[in-house]
Amino acid sequence: MTKPTGTRAKQHGAVLFGLAGGMLVVAAGLIGGYYVLGTKSSAQAATTERVPGAEAAKATAGKPVTASGALEAFLGGKVSVKLAGHAVAVTWAELGVQVDPDEAGRSPVSSPSEVTTLGAKGSIPVRLDRDKAVARLLELKAAYDRAPINAYLDLEAKQIQNDAPGQGLDVWGSLPRIEAAARQGAATIDLIDVPVPATVTKANLGIDDISQVLGHYETKFPVTDRDRNFNLKLAASKVNGYVMKPGEEWSFNATVGERSQKMGYKIAHVITAGEMVDGLAGGTCQISTTLFGAAFFAGLDIVKTTNHSRPSAYTPLGFDATVVWPDTDLKLKNPYDFPVALRYVVANGEAKVEILGRKRPFDKVVFERKVIETSPFTTEERLDDEVALDQTSLDQAGFDGYKLERFRRFYKDGKVVKTNKWTVTYKPVTEYIRRGTNPSPDAKPASVKEPHGPKAPSSDSFAMGQ
Repeated sequence: MTKPTGTRAKQHGAVLFGLAGGMLVVAAGLIGGYYVLGTKSSAQAATTERVPGAEAAKATAGKPVTASGALEAFLGGKVSVKLAGHAVAVTWAELGVQVDPDEAGRSPVSSPSEVTTLGAKGSIPVRLDRDKAVARLLELKAAYDRAPINAYLDLEAKQIQNDAPGQGLDVWGSLPRIEAAARQGAATIDLIDVPVPATVTKANLGIDDISQVLGHYETKFPVTDRDRNFNLKLAASKVNGYVMKPGEEWSFNATVGERSQKMGYKIAHVITAGEMVDGLAGGTCQISTTLFGAAFFAGLDIVKTTNHSRPSAYTPLGFDATVVWPDTDLKLKNPYDFPVALRYVVANGEAKVEILGRKRPFDKVVFERKVIETSPFTTEERLDDEVALDQTSLDQAGFDGYKLERFRRFYKDGKVVKTNKWTVTYKPVTEYIRRGTNPSPDAKPASVKEPHGPKAPSSDSFAMGQ
């Protein structure tokens, strides 16, 4: 092939140069298009990268990110706060986290990805508003703190319930954790919980076993006498749950306290000088008598007891214990090497006492009574000038006086192993008859009253046991 010469050769060189130049232009266009597409893809990847506080990042998607916008989005993001077994979602801003203008000014944060990068280094430019943080933590504390459970005697179930510690948020101790977690952009914060001990533990209840009933006793009362019933329940509430330690001497008056109006007691029937009258705190003696009966069968020592001036209708003759504040007392002593607890229930016309603890060392305890002397009562008239002439009514039924011996016998394997003995005396109760002296035909008639009081014993001997 001959080479072109002259003008033809020049034309041929221009064509080749033009082709080469076109190819360069095309190549440049391809490179430029690739560069533009690559830059766009990189920008999209940067704006869609996950940052702490996903909800806030989604809210800012598609919007231009300013120097402070990424941090503001971070502060609006949620973090899981863990305390007292709960996880609570709150925003960083609610926890008092705010932008640190000094740090943010030195190193501007222009995108959420930079927040994530800084978080990995623990360098997100934020600081803690302690006052705001404390306020929010106190709200969480009020909502999620768990109170301790005190140990207590479940007297009805005859079980001792264990204590359990509570859990409380350590507000001040948790502040450094919040600030450190915020600078890291952490997903969760484990706040500091501290145990809250129970006020009453099983150890300081003073008793470890109430599964056995050592002795019990019940007495009845009319439910219609509301004031007297109120006094019964009030006095019993002072006794219920008391734990008597081994060898402890217990006083009814010291435990129940003063029976006065300021202490809440009301006027009800009491025995005064052998006569049933209305008096303050009437009914308290039934509480002491019922307790005496339970203690008797439980084998507790009867240190001091005083019987009523007249027998009581709610308990057998010789089986009562009166109390008068502050001098006449019922005193008991725990003779066992283990503590005992007193359970007292007053409801539905019945007062009931149980002495609870370990099993008593006796198979059976028996109350025996033997009348050794009887004194007949006397009768007196009370004249009433408002009642029609010679009409009569019974103001108070008479009751004979008695001197008797009271025994407590302890049995083991069918044999008496121990005996206590007391001499108990009741004075005769005078019978009072009201007689009218008014001769006027308009005088009021005598009132009719049902006889009230204990019944005479049907036998000189009586026994009951548990």
